[in-house]
Amino acid sequence: MTSHDVVARVRRILGTRKVGHAGTLDPMATGVLVLGIERATKLLGHLALDRKVYLATIRLGTATTTDDAEGEHLSEPDPAVLAAVTDAAIAAGVAALTGPIEQVPSSVSAVKIDGKRAYARVRAGEDVVIPARPVTVYRFDILGTRRDDKAIDLDVMVECSSGTYVRALARDLGIALGTGGHLAELRRTRVGPFDLRVARTLEALQDAPGLSLDLDAAVATAFPRRDLDRVESAALSHGKRLPAAGITGTYGMFDPTGKALALGVDEGKTAKALVALAV
Repeated sequence: MTSHDVVARVRRILGTRKVGHAGTLDPMATGVLVLGIERATKLLGHLALDRKVYLATIRLGTATTTDDAEGEHLSEPDPAVLAAVTDAAIAAGVAALTGPIEQVPSSVSAVKIDGKRAYARVRAGEDVVIPARPVTVYRFDILGTRRDDKAIDLDVMVECSSGTYVRALARDLGIALGTGGHLAELRRTRVGPFDLRVARTLEALQDAPGLSLDLDAAVATAFPRRDLDRVESAALSHGKRLPAAGITGTYGMFDPTGKALALGVDEGKTAKALVALAV
């Protein structure tokens, strides 16, 4: 199921065409996909989803064409090579891929090359070379290791910047260890401030249609908060600027009842509404 498939299904469940998503999730992955419904679609382009957390299984022993389990095998496991890979070598390889790194995305990623997605170019038979780009891996923790003569499976937790490909981490770890490697399983547990605690499965949504967070709660979760008094709220509703709040970046503006009126931003000594949210 693609992210587009999820959006289509939620449109049917909630009976509205106004559904959008904030960042795709690979078809083989499970976990958190942030959706905006109706007026909340206005938030999607302003969300700071710059950190993501994943639980994954990396399989050492086999490289694939897509760097994940859906690709064709480029190599076969060598039991002797796998047996020689120590836990210390794995830890060193993981450490080398932690922190600020230069990463080459998978050739079948959604990265655009001359305006066209890399995966589309690969499917059209083109040879695709994607330049390395800077990303940050804040955490790369090994949670468990399972070994046999065909594979070493590593259960890991990865916290990374937006634009980081976990399957590229699996590929590069396999290359460093001389075994080949690919991503066997992937589950996204957090995107920015949104995590599994507020997520709902499609099955649960089908049984009881509704929102995980209403608009007021979503704005309060995703943005710094500015509470306005009655006079400021009235001025904002008439399109007037307010005194600057001294808040960096985009923030939520709330009236005295806790209703989200707008997303705002400081400009010098004044503040303006970027997106009006109140009906």
